[in-house]
Amino acid sequence: MEKVIDVSMQILKGMMALLLAGMVLLVFTNVVLRYSFNSGISLSEELSRWFMVWMTFLAAIVGVREKGHLNVDSLVRRLPVLAQKVCHVLMEGIVLYLLWLFGSGSWQQVVINLDVPAPMTGLPMATVYLAGLVFSVLSAIVVVFDLYKVFSGAPVSDVHTTLNIAD
Repeated sequence: MEKVIDVSMQILKGMMALLLAGMVLLVFTNVVLRYSFNSGISLSEELSRWFMVWMTFLAAIVGVREKGHLNVDSLVRRLPVLAQKVCHVLMEGIVLYLLWLFGSGSWQQVVINLDVPAPMTGLPMATVYLAGLVFSVLSAIVVVFDLYKVFSGAPVSDVHTTLNIAD
């Protein structure tokens, strides 16, 4: 399962690179067209904004996997290993609850905006809110896998890289 998640993270990083390249291409082309030919691509602003939203949420998924989000662990590091595991499980439970809230809210926005066309592209605005739903589901999978490692007795250093626990 870990290899599947690692491959998925590589795919997400590739998608992020494509979205960034698309953003750069759209914005650069639009700037050149506006200043050189007094015209532009009307879709470029909307699409580049959507690319940015999707890229941000995909990066957040990778951040969850790589434990790259802000973490203050000065107190937890001083606890015994069992207490650190308990804190980790509680923290992951809170994260799962917040992902559920975010995902359910994103789903509601997807449903509401299915028939709402974007001003320039005409694509459903649900496309933007779908990024939040994808983030919630994929991040929850990563968190549940991390919890599985805690409960299956994985070595502490494999599970708690954010807590800087020494074996």
